[in-house]
Amino acid sequence: MRRSLATQVALVTTLVAFVSVVVVGVIALPLARQNAERQAFQSLSRQADVVADAVERSAAAGRPIDQPRIRRLLDSQGISLAVLPSGDSGGGLLAPDELATLQSGGQVSVTREFRGQKYLVQARKVAGDQVVVLAQPLGQGRGAVGGNELIQRLFIGLLIGLAIGAGAGILLAARLAAAIKRSSKAAQRLATGARDIRLDVDGAQEVAELAIALNQLATALDVSEGRQREFLLSISHELRTPLTAVKGYAEALSDGVISGDDVAQVGNTMLGESLRLERLVSDLLDLARFGAQDFPLEIADVDVKELVLDAALVWSDRSAPLGVSYTVEVPDGPVSTRTDPMRLRQIIDNLSENALRMTPSGAPIVLALSQDLAGIRIEVRDGG
Repeated sequence: MRRSLATQVALVTTLVAFVSVVVVGVIALPLARQNAERQAFQSLSRQADVVADAVERSAAAGRPIDQPRIRRLLDSQGISLAVLPSGDSGGGLLAPDELATLQSGGQVSVTREFRGQKYLVQARKVAGDQVVVLAQPLGQGRGAVGGNELIQRLFIGLLIGLAIGAGAGILLAARLAAAIKRSSKAAQRLATGARDIRLDVDGAQEVAELAIALNQLATALDVSEGRQREFLLSISHELRTPLTAVKGYAEALSDGVISGDDVAQVGNTMLGESLRLERLVSDLLDLARFGAQDFPLEIADVDVKELVLDAALVWSDRSAPLGVSYTVEVPDGPVSTRTDPMRLRQIIDNLSENALRMTPSGAPIVLALSQDLAGIRIEVRDGG
């Protein structure tokens, strides 16, 4: 089963958040430890200075220092106090070179591994050829952060980051999925034949482009189907005209209305209309087979006068039963040009069809052909 887009986006954003928090934690943990150790050193150094100063003042005043009281104060902070004779390493807490530094009046600030525990050590030389040593286990200083506490804080940060990332991913996924679902429903409605589908163009660029594409598709389908309907109406008119002529003449021949010399003329007319039908059917097959957008043109030398007279013969017979007189006006001389005779006849038939539809009984229709310097003109004038 495929995962939904919302699920995929949520998973990816959660993974990105997890990786980001882990990377930040890996980088931040050593820095946090270093900062904690530095703060602990600074705090222990200040306290070592205070203790050393207290020892110096007590010695100057000729009274002993209150070590128990100072020890209690330091013990409450996890700090051990030792007042050693000069040169005493405190059981290995101070190295020889550090003892030399103290002898020369310097200060010692080190981190020392002592009896399996890492200590921060601050040492100061005081009056009476003594050394004040303060030692504190690493991670217990004021302002310091222990390793476990750092891990806990990092873990909390990780959970918060994951929650924020997952929440943002779910919200983003829901927003994207909602827009895509709207587009999907619109596409399904288009597939069922609905053409009034329009989506609001909003949201992210890709979502807006999808909405625009679907709107354009709906418009294109509507236009295409409208053209198909117009095409079917047009082709039905194109087919009906020669079919009506052939049917009418066939009925007249069957009933014996036409005889003698008129039979040959009627036969020629029926043959011409049959050829028109054949051409129309061939064009339709070409459109279906090759996906053409329009009918092809076959240009040839055409006797326009003869074509107009043939059309008038057919339409006069169609108009007579409706009480409409269909007459033709042609010049005396020949009228010819280069064009597609089939398409020219279709134009005349369409104009005559419209004229016959609008002309009441008793009114005339005139098919007129004329020629001047501007060219050839064909008119269909109706009395409607």
